[in-house]
Amino acid sequence: MANPFYATPSAGLPPQTSLHAGRAVFTEAYAVIPHGVMRDIVTSYLPHWTQTRAWVIARPLSGFSETFSQYIMEVSPGGGSAQPEPDQSAEGVLFVVDGQANLTVDGVAHLLKPGGYAFLPPGCAWTLFNKGTEPVKFHWVRKRYEAVEGIETPPAFVTNEQDQPIRWMPGTDDRWGTTRFVDPQDLRHDMHVNIVTLEPGASIPFEETHVMEHGLYVLEGKAVYRLNRDWVEVEAGDFMWLRAFCPQACYAGGPGRFRYLLYKDVNRHMKLGGVLK
Repeated sequence: MANPFYATPSAGLPPQTSLHAGRAVFTEAYAVIPHGVMRDIVTSYLPHWTQTRAWVIARPLSGFSETFSQYIMEVSPGGGSAQPEPDQSAEGVLFVVDGQANLTVDGVAHLLKPGGYAFLPPGCAWTLFNKGTEPVKFHWVRKRYEAVEGIETPPAFVTNEQDQPIRWMPGTDDRWGTTRFVDPQDLRHDMHVNIVTLEPGASIPFEETHVMEHGLYVLEGKAVYRLNRDWVEVEAGDFMWLRAFCPQACYAGGPGRFRYLLYKDVNRHMKLGGVLK
């Protein structure tokens, strides 16, 4: 597999001559954060991270993401953290899109290049630094791990998407597939962060309507996405949040592959509200 292209935030600022109108939308069922609004002035700085800034594109919030947060991290040369995760109950996934990151997990060193993927279980000891000469950019997906009695916590692992196969959906002539980093039937995991690939002209041919919440960051290409009642054009660098049960479908209408990093919560009973009497 050739080295893939991964989109990164636009950063900078648009010129004063730019039109104000854009594609950003926030509804009760979904949100679209296009790459053109991921600029310098909306970045955040995090405790115990040096020479680092983050675009926060999802966070637990009433009427928005309920199960996860997602950052796009940019660590300048010499920057990083020896205390990256403040919540010992949080699990995480790192996915590198540009540059190289020096990751240490429970004392084992790893060099993450573009396509590099790390799963970090709750409570594991990890650090991340940029020892190179160029900035490193990566996605950091965080979720509070839901432990289940009798099921062990999954171990940490590091891989690269280029070392994982695309598992094509049956009956699609290898047009729509998923790069899975975790076995879907492994009940130790309560979230999946995968990569979905659609070849030009391929589609998700029905309105998926399901309990899983989604975060979708477009890594490459463009498509028209069905979100609730709307068809929305999206392209590389855009982020979509989909509430549970938001109807969704897709048509990849660009000249090249359409690929996105996909988060979903899985493999756990639904929490019941109210007080039983």
